[in-house]
Amino acid sequence: MIRPALLSPLVVAGLTLAAAAHAASLAPTDWPAWRGPTRDGIAAPGQNPPTQWSETENVLWKVPLPGRGHSSPTVVGERIYLATADPVKRAQSVLCLDRKSGKQVWQSEVHAANAESGKHANSTAASSTVACDGERLFINFLNGGAVFTSALDLSGKLLWQQKVCDFIAHQGFAASPVLHAGLVLVAADHRGGGVVAALDRNTGKPVWSEARPKLPNYTTPAIVQAAGRTQMVLAGVNLLTSLDPLTGKKLWEIPGSTEECVVTMVTDGERVFAGGGYPKNHTVAVLADGSGKVAWQNTARVYVPSMIAKAGHLYAVMDAGVAICWKSDTGEELWKERLGGDFFASPVLVGDRIYASNVSGKTFVFTATPKEFKLLAQNQLGEEAYASPVICDGRIYLRVATKGAARQEHLFCVGAEKK
Repeated sequence: MIRPALLSPLVVAGLTLAAAAHAASLAPTDWPAWRGPTRDGIAAPGQNPPTQWSETENVLWKVPLPGRGHSSPTVVGERIYLATADPVKRAQSVLCLDRKSGKQVWQSEVHAANAESGKHANSTAASSTVACDGERLFINFLNGGAVFTSALDLSGKLLWQQKVCDFIAHQGFAASPVLHAGLVLVAADHRGGGVVAALDRNTGKPVWSEARPKLPNYTTPAIVQAAGRTQMVLAGVNLLTSLDPLTGKKLWEIPGSTEECVVTMVTDGERVFAGGGYPKNHTVAVLADGSGKVAWQNTARVYVPSMIAKAGHLYAVMDAGVAICWKSDTGEELWKERLGGDFFASPVLVGDRIYASNVSGKTFVFTATPKEFKLLAQNQLGEEAYASPVICDGRIYLRVATKGAARQEHLFCVGAEKK
């Protein structure tokens, strides 16, 4: 286990200033990390990506990807970054593609062997999404019985690598690195007793570490502004937990959620929302003020796809393919509609439209307003999709695969074709 250093107020101030400098190098048209620029599944406003596409319509480019992974695309500047794993060599790598053409720029091997994917049939050894601060890349991999966080420069050179903790794999490992105030935040829950930890973004040295119960869990933490303060929240191991992301100090923690969660929590500013699916189905809203009060809860199964909170409403696509809208303060159900298929990927909201891909590669586009659900389109690409859609600069990036003995992953760039 990593040994954290003590954090002085001066160090905290320095980390915050460093983070501001890095953030300045990111553009509104970037998608720099898991769940996007605001880390909540909401794309930048003012975009109008296509609602309809196919193999022959509105595809700007399509490129094959080596290996296998569920890592969603990270788009910064003129580059796209993804994690992948070679199932034969058991190597784990980061890929860099050109944003305009999809052409591979480089592939950097982070671990040459010993990749682990866990026991779940749909798990991969590259399910974590790359995070980028405009100057460096950060990635988590489960390798050789431990979770490692690695930093690369934008040319693919390894800058540092830090073992976060030993890890007893159950279904797999999926938590993505989270960047905040000069830190890299990592969650690694497992049956042997995991940790939530913070690493210095420049050096990889441990800053703080918080022990977790001996239970498997798969969630990526969320940094939220809720109840007047910055909180790092995460669900799972039968707890809902809020930490100060700079120090690891526990702000509040209550029994709740379920043992295993995959969703990344979201907030409406007053409440935080979580979903779980093992050993029971549970969706819950909790006041973020530390009171421990549960605002509402139900038995909807929102286990893997993360939710979207916007303008007093909570939107979700359940694992079983049902889209739903609740009032975020009361949990009142406003509408519910079946899409079809099973869902692992998290939906993305742009304007008043939600884009959601099922595991068979079909992406549903529907209006997302409290008043009504309206299906706009269904679009098929490939035969399998576990990575979440990414929408930036009016384009949609979709990582899909064809199945069978010659299984092949592709990255599609969908955009309006110029007339």
